[in-house]
Amino acid sequence: MRMLSTIPAFPVADMDKSMAFYCDKLGFTPGYREAGFAIICRDHAELHLWLASDESWRTRKHWQPIVSGAESFIAGTASCRIGIEGIDELHSTLQPLGIIHPNGPLADKWYGLREFAVLDPDNNLITFFESTHREKA
Repeated sequence: MRMLSTIPAFPVADMDKSMAFYCDKLGFTPGYREAGFAIICRDHAELHLWLASDESWRTRKHWQPIVSGAESFIAGTASCRIGIEGIDELHSTLQPLGIIHPNGPLADKWYGLREFAVLDPDNNLITFFESTHREKA
């Protein structure tokens, strides 16, 4: 048995706004969409977006559990890391858009990665990284 891949799923408050961000700014393309759910792809990366818009928790009785899994307060609570090739090129494309996380500028890290982060419209965190270890020829 071996695991082959992961697919991050981001809770979002406004599907149209999120789709525009991921497609227009980050270069993803829509793969599938229905009410409250979308799959977007770029190269080998796939992300799922799901609508977190349930407001019923605001009026529930104190003893009733919050159980829908799509409560509005969940939007913006996720993060993921996407490995890429050409991090400097991606950074130079995204930096003028003003979406680089203030605490996630492009930097070489002590653990052998060059990375930077962006926030989507809901504040879900996406960190792009590339290995700085070069294979010997």
